[in-house]
Amino acid sequence: MFKHILLPVDGSSTSMMAVDKACGLAQAFHSQVTVIYVIDPYAFSGVGTDFAYGQAQYLGAATTEANEALKSATQVLEAAGVKVKASIIEGHAIYRGILETASSIGADLIVLGSHGRRGLEKLVLGSVAAQVLSHAHLPILVVRD
Repeated sequence: MFKHILLPVDGSSTSMMAVDKACGLAQAFHSQVTVIYVIDPYAFSGVGTDFAYGQAQYLGAATTEANEALKSATQVLEAAGVKVKASIIEGHAIYRGILETASSIGADLIVLGSHGRRGLEKLVLGSVAAQVLSHAHLPILVVRD
């Protein structure tokens, strides 16, 4: 039923719950899984020379975090015998990076975790899962914590 599952991760416990669900689906349907971590390269804002230094520090830290999250997810999937690819994606809006990747790889399912933020926290931090749900044109499995 699902041949190619896209699995965006962020290193959180909710994200790892999504890894477990995607793993089970991939085993059941003999699916390939592509794991991604989306980095917003413009998330850091600064001024002048501080910007260049701060931007480099931010991207270095974000890449380190991305590699750790991808490694954790990949280990779980490979241990279960699932065919997996992993990559870091850059996108100004994380949800767009997810959807553009889904389109480019021909994914037929996206499995992602949702932190279930509410109220002011949701207003300030937003919801990647909500954005993906509202803009996607393929099935989405949202795993809640």
